[in-house]
Amino acid sequence: MMKQLYIFVIFLCISSISFGQKVKIFDKETGKVVKNVNVFNSENTVSLTTDNNGFTDISSIEENEVIFFSHLSYAVFKIKKSKLRLHNFIVNLTKESEELDEVIISSFKKEEKAKRIAEQIAVLSTKDIQKISPQTSADLLATIPGIKVQKTQFGGGSPVIRGMESNRVLLVVDGVRMNNAIYRKGHLQNSITLSPNLLDKTEVVFGPSSVMYGSDALGGVIHYYTKTPKLSEETKVNSQLFSRYSSVNQEITTNVSAEVSFSNWASFTSVSYSDFGNLKAGTNRNHGFEDWGKVFYYSENVNGNYSENPTLNTDPNRLKNTGYNQTDVLQKFFVPLSKNTDLKVNLQYSTSSDIQRFDRLNELTDATDVSSLKFAEWYYGPQDRLLISSQLLINPNKNWLESGSITTAYQNIKESRIQRKFGSLERSYREETVNVFSVNGDFSVPIDVDKTRIFSYGFEVAHNDLESNSYGKTLNIVDGEINGFSDDFKVQSRYPDGGSSYLSSALYVGYRQDVNSKSTLNSGIRFTNTHLKARWIDETFLDLPTTTVSANNSAITATLGYAYKPNRNWQLNGVLSSGFRSPNIDDMGRVREKSGNVTVPNFDVRPEFAYSSEFSVQKYFNDRKFRFGANIYYTLLDNYIQRDYVLNDDGSIKQVEFDGEFGNAVNNQNKGNAYILGYTVNYLGKISNQIKTSGFITYTKGRTYDTEEPMSSIPPLFGQFELNYKKDKIALGAEFRFNSKKDIEDFNFTEGIDNHDLTPIVDANAINDEDIYYGTPSWMTFGLNGSYDVNNNISVQARLDNLFDEHYIEFASGVSSPGRNLSISFMANF
Repeated sequence: MMKQLYIFVIFLCISSISFGQKVKIFDKETGKVVKNVNVFNSENTVSLTTDNNGFTDISSIEENEVIFFSHLSYAVFKIKKSKLRLHNFIVNLTKESEELDEVIISSFKKEEKAKRIAEQIAVLSTKDIQKISPQTSADLLATIPGIKVQKTQFGGGSPVIRGMESNRVLLVVDGVRMNNAIYRKGHLQNSITLSPNLLDKTEVVFGPSSVMYGSDALGGVIHYYTKTPKLSEETKVNSQLFSRYSSVNQEITTNVSAEVSFSNWASFTSVSYSDFGNLKAGTNRNHGFEDWGKVFYYSENVNGNYSENPTLNTDPNRLKNTGYNQTDVLQKFFVPLSKNTDLKVNLQYSTSSDIQRFDRLNELTDATDVSSLKFAEWYYGPQDRLLISSQLLINPNKNWLESGSITTAYQNIKESRIQRKFGSLERSYREETVNVFSVNGDFSVPIDVDKTRIFSYGFEVAHNDLESNSYGKTLNIVDGEINGFSDDFKVQSRYPDGGSSYLSSALYVGYRQDVNSKSTLNSGIRFTNTHLKARWIDETFLDLPTTTVSANNSAITATLGYAYKPNRNWQLNGVLSSGFRSPNIDDMGRVREKSGNVTVPNFDVRPEFAYSSEFSVQKYFNDRKFRFGANIYYTLLDNYIQRDYVLNDDGSIKQVEFDGEFGNAVNNQNKGNAYILGYTVNYLGKISNQIKTSGFITYTKGRTYDTEEPMSSIPPLFGQFELNYKKDKIALGAEFRFNSKKDIEDFNFTEGIDNHDLTPIVDANAINDEDIYYGTPSWMTFGLNGSYDVNNNISVQARLDNLFDEHYIEFASGVSSPGRNLSISFMANF
């Protein structure tokens, strides 16, 4: 009996050892098992493959041997078997990457290697975002080579890509387009409605080259990817706390997130709250303009307060009425429905406090009197954005479809504008609500076994419903305080008060082929149709030819890209592409006033088109530890849209009334041809194992062929250089940013988008703008940063930006940039 028991125990031990040497392989990003992984030892005497459950038995490999794990879609992973035992025979594979190259490129809505893509693309990873530690997503975009960000008020940020911004740049979040029917021409502040603490990465595709996205992507595509939970064989709960304080505006940001992982579903929840105080501008004025950008008087008519007259600012460098707060919530579920089908459910909500329109609150009725503020109140109401979407990821591996995704989404966006002038008790309200319903599908199938030829196709449908309301209230003042309202009055709505709709439908096909081992051809074509309807009811203030408008536009766009790699250290890219932007409701039906000009509807606006060519080169040095890149492009705009004066029959400028005052009538009009050209030169590399450096310089020029005017939104030459050191738990860095001067003669005075009238005044008595204003002065700033990992779960970070407290204002901005700023952040994982 004892002998039989002894044999049984030995059998159990052997079985246990054998079972314990079964390794299981997972995708590090999603937590799903990876099948068909090749597993072998260094001598290649043992060759194994994981089964459909991600398992393989490695008991035939010796304890001191190195094991290699290889899969077409992942980077090769190697580890000693003895060390693998310490990890409970669990292996997590990461997506394939090359040193100095981005891990994942999604310009074609499909993971792809950088060496196969000809377009200029920039990627910011989670680590990049953590290192930059931006206050808003707009500040994050400003660090990307080739992007300039304009700010009308501190609670905003309008990215400029290749001389185009606002509705000429497409914003996308998790595969859903954020651009809607009221994305305006000029400056757009919607890029901040997503906290950077919720982002996993950000990708930027430059130029109109991607047929995957269609209308609005003339300058490029900015794609935000939020964090996604991953699966786990064992139940796991991971949480994170992030907190930051910044001295320049007393910012306090707190982000709390929790990830719950199971074998068959996972959840990620994150809540971020930021409170921004009034901004402090730099005091070192090397540009020589002592009063430029200072706030001598301000309005105290905020948060329900009432003040009859402007208030003296005791510290003109403290920019009153720049503070606000914002809350962002993300809830995401990841559910594998089968081995080949996954479901992602995405809920996002962003809201803010009232955001004061800083530039309008500092507008004067008399340029010689700094106390003659025009507006007692001018602010945006809470900016609300709700997104509910579901994404079905399918991998049927069929001849007609290898993989794809279907994304459905609903968005609800609310905006409002409230304003009242000094000397008046009449407060006007303009409120907009946009409901967007969308569905898009993106699919691909290899034509051959080696996947050297891939055919892709897809569709997109987005329907916008817009409600625009307006009304006026007369304040009732009792003992110097607001006590309700005494009367109502009519106000002109910003958009058609009878309702509007905007429908966009599109189909596309793409083809990618590895011509040989050294070159890849990418091509695509897209058909897009848009249909707009709008109706006005109240014609009290408008003289319209008709109260209803309907517009139907279609376009075919295409792209052709070629990537050539003569050897491991060189890559040459060329791209030819076309793009278009169909007029939306803002283009055709907006009514507003600024600087004495009143924008009125124009029903005859037609689509504008862009034809672009670009060439880029990448060269690797020092065993691919250093990379130099350069991209040059030329874009021809045809039938471009520009705001211009509305003329009477006698050639004089038409006058229209807005909020009790008359101004010059302007509207969006199609013009002839214009061009934008430019280049970005950048480098990235390792000086040693501990020291890295990077930098870029971007130049842009744009002019019209028909009127020989400068184009709007063309930033001056700008750039950035960084030097970073990292060893063990410590990381240190230094950065230098610069911006050259933009001469006043390079501003477009007709549109006024570049805010030339907010640049320093040279001669207040001059007649021409070119003699009155100076243009944007040049500037440069230095910054330092550092971080320390206390342990595996706790880290602290500090940044000292604008070290020498330089005063400067970004090109076309209405508010000064931050002065010297010390920010300290803390992150803890539980």
